[in-house]
Amino acid sequence: MDISIVIPVYGCRDALTELYRRLVSSLETISERFEIILVNDACPQNSWETIKQLAMKDHRVKGIDLSRNFGQIRAITAGLSEAIGDLIVVMDCDLQDPPEEIPMLYKKIEEGYDVVYSRRATRKDRLLKRLSSKFFHAIYGYFTDGAFDATVSNFSMCKRTVIDNYLKMRDQNRAFILFIRWMGFRTTVVDVDHRERATGRSAYNLRKQLRLAGEIISTQSNKPLTLSIKIGCAFASISFLYALYRTFLYFIDGVSVAGWTTIIVSIWFLSGITMVQLGVIGLYLGLVFNQTKQRPIFIVREVVGRGTSETLTGTNHYLNRKQE
Repeated sequence: MDISIVIPVYGCRDALTELYRRLVSSLETISERFEIILVNDACPQNSWETIKQLAMKDHRVKGIDLSRNFGQIRAITAGLSEAIGDLIVVMDCDLQDPPEEIPMLYKKIEEGYDVVYSRRATRKDRLLKRLSSKFFHAIYGYFTDGAFDATVSNFSMCKRTVIDNYLKMRDQNRAFILFIRWMGFRTTVVDVDHRERATGRSAYNLRKQLRLAGEIISTQSNKPLTLSIKIGCAFASISFLYALYRTFLYFIDGVSVAGWTTIIVSIWFLSGITMVQLGVIGLYLGLVFNQTKQRPIFIVREVVGRGTSETLTGTNHYLNRKQE
């Protein structure tokens, strides 16, 4: 297999048939040996029925039905665990990433790069979506001391060795592009034509993006622990200055209520440090707890197309196949 296309599916049932048609047209200009893997992430529009129809129509289409909604990144991981191509493309199902751009990614791979990212030169998303994306990358960049371009999307092409190493990473909280960057392979970026969504609206609202940012930051950076120390020190400094202020008032006006200053300053000082420190430490302990449970990253209910129909869990299936 030369090329595998991995596509998480959520909320874009009406676009799947057109997506398939355009993918086949574009991929056949590169190679006849390709597969299209559609991962149904518990789409509320019952996209699984359309996926099964496409798999029955074309043996090059494979459908993976997750047992529940695990999120976009875990759905991508499920598709990657089944991909067998020497090159793997990850893209969305809403046709904002045009399939016609895949040959351009392929040409860059032929130049010797291991990973080719796509950059949306002119994003067609709503204003709030663009702002929240920039805010997410700014927050992530601050906590990880890195510079990340908010216009770079999951639409990318990677060599087999890159995906093999990505699947070895067993983190419960995952980020596709950020993990690929962390691995340090030879990468480049190409500008692509970003289109309007063919149907529906993006499921990533500001609340979900902030939650995703918190999960990824706490997984990849210890900076929040350092920041909590700074916040605790700031509370301690404020309480100390307040103590000086109350002392100054004591020598001018005397004491109105005996012991009041001491109690208030002590409460501010101790609670300010304790609450912040415990909150951040508790967050990291929670992440360690979730990781040590070793639950599967995803669970597959059914697989159609290209032979297999067994139930898969997490990346264990992929790792076992590699060992065999």
